[in-house]
Amino acid sequence: MTSPAVDPAPEAPQAASELRTPATTPAVPTRRITGAVWAALGIVYVVWGSTYLGIRIAVETMPPFLSAGTRFVTAGLLLAGIIAWRQGPAALKVTRRQLGSAVLVGLLLILGGNGLVVLAETSIPSGLAALLISVVPAWVVVLKAATGQRPTVSGLAGVLLGLAGLAVLTLPGLSGDVKVAGVVLVVVATLLWSVGSFSSARLPMPANPFTASAYEMIAGGVGGLALGLVRGEQHGLDLADISTRSWAALAYLIVFGSLIAFTAYAWLLQAAPLSLVATYAYVNPVVAVALGALVLNEALSWPIVLGGAIVVGGVCLIVSTERRG
Repeated sequence: MTSPAVDPAPEAPQAASELRTPATTPAVPTRRITGAVWAALGIVYVVWGSTYLGIRIAVETMPPFLSAGTRFVTAGLLLAGIIAWRQGPAALKVTRRQLGSAVLVGLLLILGGNGLVVLAETSIPSGLAALLISVVPAWVVVLKAATGQRPTVSGLAGVLLGLAGLAVLTLPGLSGDVKVAGVVLVVVATLLWSVGSFSSARLPMPANPFTASAYEMIAGGVGGLALGLVRGEQHGLDLADISTRSWAALAYLIVFGSLIAFTAYAWLLQAAPLSLVATYAYVNPVVAVALGALVLNEALSWPIVLGGAIVVGGVCLIVSTERRG
């Protein structure tokens, strides 16, 4: 997706590709909140919050799955190259099971989660997409409950709030103001992203989270390219017809959304309290809505404002509850 979704309390270190589920490392007793931490957090807040706007601009003149596939294959190869350069080629070595797990998670997160969001943003505003996606933590709690992990009362209340907000957010689609198909696509994307995030902590993933993310992005990107070709997105495609701003948006998504912000996020997991890092889950949607309104003049209807506030409130409750557990 490209804004962040969060697994408030993952059980094991995992990779974060961009729709992004916080991975954790063993708790460190004290972590100072330095200026560098705030700078990195600002990057995650703003850049990941702006990726929805970037997607909306990219698909103005680019086919959805081909552009998303190109983005993640390029970002994944660049990340793999950086890993080999900084840590040596051995850092990219994984077992067959680890590679299979990374491919599966990449298909769920990148192709299913992010790809469907890109397709949806051809018909719905970027701010609405971001608000719909922010319900992911609620799905993660539901998945945990389905596997025997009883949610707390506050966690359950957060889930109910998130689902109530989701219902309100669908009202523009029901009234005809927004294409309901786009809303449904994002809801399905949140489910796939949640399953991918939930599964990544339970599968034999590569030990190096950067390596895992590189393979996830490449696998999901290749899947996106393949699906784009199956859909016939290449027919009638003329690169000369793609606008400069769409090319710029794609470059921004590759460099800033998939590389710089992810690197900042991965560093934050080592340097800052998880409770602070997890706040991106309810800051990103606000950034996305604000940018959509300012740059693309997206309407802020009452269902979007009210539903968004309810969803963000539910996410705040879930994150604050889970991090205390």
